[in-house]
Amino acid sequence: MIFIKWTILLAVFLISTYIGIAISNKYKNRVKDLKSIRNVFNILETKIKFTYEPLPEIFQDISNEFTGAISDIFKTAKEKMNEFSAGEAWDLAIKNSSTFMNDEDLNVLNGLGKLLGKTDIEGQLSEIELIKEFIDMQIKKAEDEKRKNEKLYKNLGVMIGMILVIIFI
Repeated sequence: MIFIKWTILLAVFLISTYIGIAISNKYKNRVKDLKSIRNVFNILETKIKFTYEPLPEIFQDISNEFTGAISDIFKTAKEKMNEFSAGEAWDLAIKNSSTFMNDEDLNVLNGLGKLLGKTDIEGQLSEIELIKEFIDMQIKKAEDEKRKNEKLYKNLGVMIGMILVIIFI
């Protein structure tokens, strides 16, 4: 009977610790996603500026070069361009993405959809440049949040686990 009790207490502690680590990883992954999308916009800007390829081809190239949720955004946008305009396809891809970015980050990315495919190359490049500046600001905010909250949630998970174990003993 004691063995079962200690096993349950250990499980409660481990689950609590795991939840704390999972919450703290959201902050780390948000920074990672924002930095990845920043790199993607550098590639997008270069491809628009120098290759003159159509957007669906550029999006396909980007989705092939990257992995994960960022790749999925560009793959979805490329696929949706068969049915919708480039801006609408971009907005749908952002809306259906499964990144760790918050609503503020996604709103910044949605800004690209307003001019995507509707203006000349210079207009699109200036819009991409503006979005990169916004993303840089979001990266700074995300790093500050990560610095504040990552360790907090890890420790909080461990502490809650210990408290629950002590209460149940």
